[in-house]
Amino acid sequence: MFQKIIQIWHSLLDMFHRQRFILTPVFMVGLVTGLIMILPFDGTSASAQNQSNSPANLSATEPVSTKPAVEKNPVVSMSPQSPDQPVVTPTPRTEITKYTIQPGDSIFGIAEKFGLKPETIFWGNLYILGDDVHNILPGVQINILPQDGVLHRWTAWEGLNGVSSFYGVTPMDIINWPGNHLDLAAIGDFSHPNIAEGTEFFVPGGKREPVSWIPAGLTRENAAVASSLGPGSCGAIFGGTIGNGTYIWPAPSRRISGYDFTPESGHNGIDIAGIEGDNLFAVDGGVVVYAGWHNHGYGNLVIIDHGTGYQSVYAHLNEIYTQCGLSVDQGAVIGSLGNTGNSSGPHLHFELRYNSAAQNPWGLLQQ
Repeated sequence: MFQKIIQIWHSLLDMFHRQRFILTPVFMVGLVTGLIMILPFDGTSASAQNQSNSPANLSATEPVSTKPAVEKNPVVSMSPQSPDQPVVTPTPRTEITKYTIQPGDSIFGIAEKFGLKPETIFWGNLYILGDDVHNILPGVQINILPQDGVLHRWTAWEGLNGVSSFYGVTPMDIINWPGNHLDLAAIGDFSHPNIAEGTEFFVPGGKREPVSWIPAGLTRENAAVASSLGPGSCGAIFGGTIGNGTYIWPAPSRRISGYDFTPESGHNGIDIAGIEGDNLFAVDGGVVVYAGWHNHGYGNLVIIDHGTGYQSVYAHLNEIYTQCGLSVDQGAVIGSLGNTGNSSGPHLHFELRYNSAAQNPWGLLQQ
């Protein structure tokens, strides 16, 4: 463009010179500006430049790059598994394994760790945990079932039909489980199967009711039913104080320390915090139907029958201040808070039962 401007400029100067024009500076500036404005821009455009650099227009001596363009910040898509790689799924467990309880473990945490329901942890360890969360203690080795179900220990007098019916499954569910290593031909008659006494096998999908260490039907008239629990059991009791149907707090503190009311995990009461030696109170009037040592984890235990269908349970006591058959009034001191039995620290394990069935204390104790 500048070459054309110079050519036209020289031509105009020559013409003005022949015509004897006087070229003032202002006129010359205006002339140059006019030339620039009326002349079309004929420089190489960006598109033309790109076309001239395209592979078709390059000279034979300039090699054409065949490499793909590289982004400054490429986005990399990562596939979890290559399409040509087979999907690998973990092999389901068929055998029972062992696990040692660690500090801080709970029934819920252990169950979640192995993909099981909390009750399955109990159902696989009846003779170790006894359906009691207070037995979840560091260092205790427990069974881990391969999936939800029950571990059964065989006794000589049992029949396979009865056992499977009790757990809600069929005999073939038990026999066909590969981890049980049972041979249908060798078992023979289901009524008297050839299974060695003491054999433990897995019942896949089996269920059972939780074991209660407070016997059903424990009332003042039937106190002897607790004789299997330990030396604190009482004989039959007749008469005595009847409660008024209201329930005060059994301890000075109302703070939970440990387990709350979670019957699905085997905890049928609440653990109330306190200092060892704190006085404990009868929540309602009644008659003492158990006072002494409990052989299955509750330590020093007191049970009061209130004569209204309700019984109250006080476990892990340091000392017992009452005795079998004694009538007590609401608020009477019956013992002191302790740490006996299967206990991980001083607290009161407290239960309220109606016709032997555990009730939620939070809905009954006066707030």
